[in-house]
Amino acid sequence: MDNTTGTGDSQDTELQIWPQEVCRFAYTLGNSQPVRCTWISDEPLFYSDYDDALDEDDFLLDDPVLRALEMDIADLRAKTTAYEKIAQEFAEVEEQKVSMFRDDAAFMTAPVSVSVSLEDQFEELKALASDSRLVSQYLSFAALQGVDVHLSNQVVDASYDRGAQTILVRADMNRADQILLLARELRRMYQHRHGAGLHPLTLHPDYAILVNRSQTADLIVSMIRVAWELHLAGHKDIWSRIENSPMADLGRAFAREAIADFRSIQNGVAARTTFESWFLSERCRKADRVLIQQMLADYQGYSFSDNMEASRVIATDIMRALGDVPFGQNYIETALSQIMVDPVFTDVRDRSNANFLWFIKFERSFTEAEKEVAERKSQERESAVVIAFPERFADRKSARGDGQESGEVVDLLSRAVVE
Repeated sequence: MDNTTGTGDSQDTELQIWPQEVCRFAYTLGNSQPVRCTWISDEPLFYSDYDDALDEDDFLLDDPVLRALEMDIADLRAKTTAYEKIAQEFAEVEEQKVSMFRDDAAFMTAPVSVSVSLEDQFEELKALASDSRLVSQYLSFAALQGVDVHLSNQVVDASYDRGAQTILVRADMNRADQILLLARELRRMYQHRHGAGLHPLTLHPDYAILVNRSQTADLIVSMIRVAWELHLAGHKDIWSRIENSPMADLGRAFAREAIADFRSIQNGVAARTTFESWFLSERCRKADRVLIQQMLADYQGYSFSDNMEASRVIATDIMRALGDVPFGQNYIETALSQIMVDPVFTDVRDRSNANFLWFIKFERSFTEAEKEVAERKSQERESAVVIAFPERFADRKSARGDGQESGEVVDLLSRAVVE
């Protein structure tokens, strides 16, 4: 290509001609093909051979992994679409939220009046909650175990007292919150009575994190299942509370499976989906922080076991017991082997929590090493060992002094210890 250089209007114009480099990269736009473009690389970034590209696409479409992935995506899209039709009736407009705020403000400023006794309120609450089969089974189990359920204003929301064998639910809360909190504490009682309520600090820190997360997630799964059963029984306000709460993502995960196949409620698929969704959220960070703060505040020394194998066996048994329900299949047992090793369930993803956990494990190992060194030094300081010999008495002949037996020589072995 020609390149011209000159000095303005002067007639002295110099033409310089030199060959251009061979075009390294060409592309097509419609029917035109430029012969010159920016040199990007020695190898072209893409080719304009559409026949080969189509062949590669056909090859990818035949991949069984991609076909399975497309089927899963289509299935998830169908489940989401099916639930969106139902979720529209639970949407709350902004005016309704303002009205609820005004009602709460009026309730807080109104004088306290006890028109109905707490016993009557609890009977009404129990009758409504018993429309859920799961709550009905929990209440029957609590009665067999001698656990009482009462309404009281002495708790913040709800609490299960193991020593007193009592479940207390706050009396002045709205009915939907009372039912959900009652379901949570009934599930906590069921965990305790079935061997799944062991405190996580009794285990090694790595397994304590997993058990603590699983216990918390199991309580949420129970609440969502009770809300869905009451929704099917006609009490839509309970599910509306879930839909318009921070647990909406977990509730939708449960509802998608339940709508797609009603048998997923009994076989544990819906519960397991909700359980896994809890681990995929940021809720793990809060649960880990609470447990790690308990580890740091343990003034009596860390109570978890240092035996990794024993902790693993105990954690496996606890996880299996967590999936047990009064009726239906165990929703954790089928995926237990994967849960125990999957980083989604076991890894501490928050950096600050991971640093504190590393410090706790390091301090524990350092303390154990100091104890071993102190015991070894105390054993080395021993300079002699006292040996108790039996008492010897002289016989009567030696006592008379006849000169026949005057005594006996005993050789004592001495022990030398090098300090």
